[in-house]
Amino acid sequence: MTAPSSPDNKAENAEVIARQRVMRVLAQAPDQQLEDLYEKFADKPDWTFARKPETGLVMTRGRIGGGGAPFNLGEMTVTRAAIQLESGEVGHAYCQGRNQRKAAIAAFFDAVWLSEAHKQSVEANIIAPLEQEQVTAKKDKLKKAAATKVDFFTMVRGDG
Repeated sequence: MTAPSSPDNKAENAEVIARQRVMRVLAQAPDQQLEDLYEKFADKPDWTFARKPETGLVMTRGRIGGGGAPFNLGEMTVTRAAIQLESGEVGHAYCQGRNQRKAAIAAFFDAVWLSEAHKQSVEANIIAPLEQEQVTAKKDKLKKAAATKVDFFTMVRGDG
């Protein structure tokens, strides 16, 4: 049985989806670009580690053809971090690879995005531009892949 849908549940779901988007964008951002954005960020609030960066392995799952039965594909290195701003917001980050500095910076931006004092600025100056770059890069990659597509059903046999 599912819980009845209420305005509070919808608002919570929207907030969770927005946070997932922010964490995804930060995790996928290039290391150096995140570092540069952190260095240029004005009026950084004071923060401490709630959980210092840790590197470990996670099991990745796959599906044949995207819809088949799931199977264990293999392990992937992931680094996680959590920071707490002086004002109380706690940011989390999980990043592929071993870059502990990137995980800490991503957690910082997650926490600052949660802060009412900085949310609009972080969204407009950090999250939205990073997301736009990632969308553009993905479109370019898809265009390049589409250019190499071969449609075997339209090929004509030469033995006529």
